[in-house]
Amino acid sequence: MDTETDLPKRDRTERSRFGVRTYRYALLAVVCAAVLFLVNTFVVQPFVIPSGSMENTLRIGDRVVVNKLAYRFGGSPRRGDIVVFDGEGSFVQESGGSDYIKRVIGVGGDRVTCCDKRGRITVNGTPLAETYLYPGERPSRVPFDIEVPDGRLWVMGDHRDNSRDSRDHLGDPGGGTVPVDKVIGRAEWIVWPLSHRRSLDRADG
Repeated sequence: MDTETDLPKRDRTERSRFGVRTYRYALLAVVCAAVLFLVNTFVVQPFVIPSGSMENTLRIGDRVVVNKLAYRFGGSPRRGDIVVFDGEGSFVQESGGSDYIKRVIGVGGDRVTCCDKRGRITVNGTPLAETYLYPGERPSRVPFDIEVPDGRLWVMGDHRDNSRDSRDHLGDPGGGTVPVDKVIGRAEWIVWPLSHRRSLDRADG
């Protein structure tokens, strides 16, 4: 049978146990937050598609996972990759920038031309079979002929009539091309909605 002198001791024990549990939960929460921050900063990052410029490959509201390590260890963007990049200094001139998602059509040293006699974009004289284009659209209504400087990319949306991309910046510094070092990562997976969930394979065009 408990006595009055036993109660304070039991209360102190319970409070001590509660304090230990609270500390452990708080420490776990801090560790989880730190891990998520590091993963989001250096490994992968979720990205919400804000416009229809990449339809039908990517739709408004799709959640994609961007692999931020794709080009960190000697790799570089290749034709057909879908990349997220910071448009500051190329797509937007003011500081602060904005993130964009487009498909790589040409890399450094490529000559990208629109269009041949059959209306196809060519890279180094070879026409692209752009099976990813929005149904019924032409590769481009804007003619261009550009040699992509080393260390830069020529990028376009898959929904060409609804995409502001390299074609819209032909008269800007860099001729509409994006510096490789502004690339945040390669879009790898659509994770939401579930009905649209799939991996994003590279298309050679």
